[in-house]
Parts: sequence; C-alpha cells; structure tokens
Amino acid sequence: MRAIKETHFNFPQQSSFYKGKVRDVYTINEQFMAMVVTDRISAFDVVLPEAIPYKGQVLNQIAAKFLSATKDIVPNWVLATPDEMVTIGRICEPFKVEMVIRGYLAGHAWREYAAGRRSVCGVSLPEGLKENDKLPQPIITPTTKAAIGHDEDISKEDILAKGIVSLADYEKLEQYTHALYQRGTEIAAQRGLILVDTKYEFGKVGDEIYLIDEIHTPDSSRYFYAEGYEERQQQNEAQKQLSKEFVRKWLIENGFQGKDGQAIPAMTSEIVDLISDRYIELYEQITGEEFVKNPSTDILNRIEENTTKAIKALL
Repeated sequence: MRAIKETHFNFPQQSSFYKGKVRDVYTINEQFMAMVVTDRISAFDVVLPEAIPYKGQVLNQIAAKFLSATKDIVPNWVLATPDEMVTIGRICEPFKVEMVIRGYLAGHAWREYAAGRRSVCGVSLPEGLKENDKLPQPIITPTTKAAIGHDEDISKEDILAKGIVSLADYEKLEQYTHALYQRGTEIAAQRGLILVDTKYEFGKVGDEIYLIDEIHTPDSSRYFYAEGYEERQQQNEAQKQLSKEFVRKWLIENGFQGKDGQAIPAMTSEIVDLISDRYIELYEQITGEEFVKNPSTDILNRIEENTTKAIKALL
C-alpha cells in the first residue's frame, strides 16, 4: 500500500471519529484529538478518487515545523507528533471563523477586485492594482467556517454584530494573525519565497486561545518564488507559484471545476506520481530540508502502533 486513503482505527479510550476531506480525526476520552493526515487530496471542495503517496506526511510535517516555530507567539493545540502522518492535541472549542490574511492581491481577492469591487470583507482596496501586486499592508479577510458547503466571506463588523466572536477575542485573533503572518513571511523569505496569503484557525480551552489545525502548508497557503517577482509583475506575467494550484490547473485543463455534471478526469499512475513528486518538492522548498520517505511498507500498522503508544503516555 503506497498511500492511505482512509483509516478505521480503534485507539485506547476512543470516544468518537470524524472524517474530513483530508483528515481522519479520533477523539480520545473527550480530552485529546488524534488527527491522521491521510493521503486523500481535494480540489474544488471535492475529494479526488486517488490518494497521493507521501502527501499526508508532507502536510503533517510542514504543519508541525511551523506550529513549533510560532508557539512563542500563540500557544497551539499540539501535544505530540508520534508519526509522520499523525498529530495529537488538546480539544479546543473552535471559533466559527477562519482568519484569512493577504499580503498580495491574488486568488479570491483578485477575482473580487477584477469584478469591480473595491472592498473585500469590509476592507477597502485602493484603485490601480494589478493581479499579484503587493498590498499597502496585509489585510484580514475572514470567512465563516461552513459545516457543509463553501465557506463565505464575512466582515469584522458582521462577525461582531452577529456575536460569532466577542470583541475582546476578535482583537486577539487579529493580533495573532498579523504576528503569525509576519513570522511566516520572514521564514519564507529565508527560503527565497513570498508568503502571499494564508489562513489560521483558532479555538479556546477555558479563557485561553490556541492556534489549531495546520499552518503555512501548501494546502492552506499560497507562495510565490521571490526571485523574478518584480520583473514578472512589471511585464504582466504570471507569477511562479508554490501551492496546490498545479492540481487545480490540471483539473481545469481536463474539464473539471467541481460543477454539477462535470466528471473528474482519470488519475493515471503517472499523474498520481507527478502530484506526489510536486508535494515533496513543496516540502523541500518550504522547509529547506530534504524530505525523508518512511521506508515502512505497512503504513496503517505503523500509524496505529505509534499513535497508540503516544495516547497511552498521555492518558
């Protein structure tokens, strides 16, 4: 088995299980979460039929590195990373918003701007910007966390008016978001990269706010290569990206954008291996370290043994 598409573990004192698009989450004794980052891959809110070898390891290890590198800014949910594909952490009550921060006019914000709108999530944007231009300062464009369907843009004013987050907590989330983005930007610059935009999720345990989920991975962030950025902007050329965008591009070229009636194109072994290689390239570029493939052939048994041992140590 080269890739893990799904898991069905029964860990010590396991109390519930949740299957997300990519992650399988096991609740342990109502105290901890064991999050298995599978090799499933999603695009356009659809889980694709083939799993990608090493993708889960790439995402879990990048997130672990960045969570460790930012814990001086805000405490995070992680208690242990017992396996390349597993993180165990404290259960937090999540805020029902995602804090998206943008330093450049790209992706969704650019599409809004190109459609003539000069305000995104209540944040005003100046006239005369081009796609991928650096913004005067980073902006926070929150989204609601949808249990089903797509997340939706929301302004700070609406978040407060609807009581989704209190003013005191929201101001802390803003401070943390700016500080995390600044740290991520500095780390990216050391790798010859630009952290274009990213998102953070937060939760609470009592009165304490924690950073949760993953951060600064290619699934949750957009990176540009710094070398040649200015020249490409001046010549109105597309920026060289480091993100999951190449998967979306392949799907679009083959007639799929997640719309009704569209069929997911066949994922040959060549395509699967190409995507796997690109994720490994992403890991090495973002972390500056060589990616080490775990030689284990029985991945499920390895995950179960490592995670069970860690859970018993925490209980």
